[in-house]
Amino acid sequence: MNNDPIIRVENFTAAYKETVILANVTFEVNRGEVFVILGGSGSGKSTLLKHMIGLYKPASGRILIDGEDIGTAEGEDRLRILQKIGVMYQSGALFGSMTLLENVCLPLEEFTDLPLEAMNLIGMMNLKVVGLHAFANLMPAELSGGMKKRAAIARAMVLDPLILFLDEPSAGLDPITSAELDQLILRLTHSLGITFVVVTHELASIFAIADRVLMLDGRVKGVGEIGTPVYLRDHSDKAWIRHFFNREVTSEVGT
Repeated sequence: MNNDPIIRVENFTAAYKETVILANVTFEVNRGEVFVILGGSGSGKSTLLKHMIGLYKPASGRILIDGEDIGTAEGEDRLRILQKIGVMYQSGALFGSMTLLENVCLPLEEFTDLPLEAMNLIGMMNLKVVGLHAFANLMPAELSGGMKKRAAIARAMVLDPLILFLDEPSAGLDPITSAELDQLILRLTHSLGITFVVVTHELASIFAIADRVLMLDGRVKGVGEIGTPVYLRDHSDKAWIRHFFNREVTSEVGT
């Protein structure tokens, strides 16, 4: 990790019709770090993620991906930005009628003109990275929950993105499988230099993988605090954040 921001969120406001979800949010994600977005229910985690990957446009402010505004880019400029990011959705979002290899190769079919043999080779290489190359011809229904998550990461990586966005990667997984996924994330960022933005509420995973955590505060519709997990747990000047990280029941919550 270095201090070169690959994502800049500047005075960002998100709203659905007249309802403001997040207001005047500003932060940076450094190149090569694992950056976790955390907050209580209704604090705007999913809303922030959806804007960062370009599904929605900000009501105001900017989200810059590698220096380019994903909210205003159109046409070829937008496609170029989208190819810099990969997304793993909470469910894995694999297509049930396609084999594992076909699922992983889908972005290559969409964004490249490579011949089938080359796409399959790249797909197999990415499956090998996540330890699934032996299962390339299986259907998603034949995979465990952890395997589906790893397959979704392989698909998200297939275009060699700079950034991977993971939505609740540990949701629904047993502790051992969750720990294995944490180790995969760390291995990918250390070996390939991939930047990870992870939306999660799993504290064990956060302490295992996060360089920094953005804690959203639903009461102010913005940032509660940013810091390392240990700092937020032990030294935050906001009691509700310390309580959150220590799993302590309190009437003061950031939701």
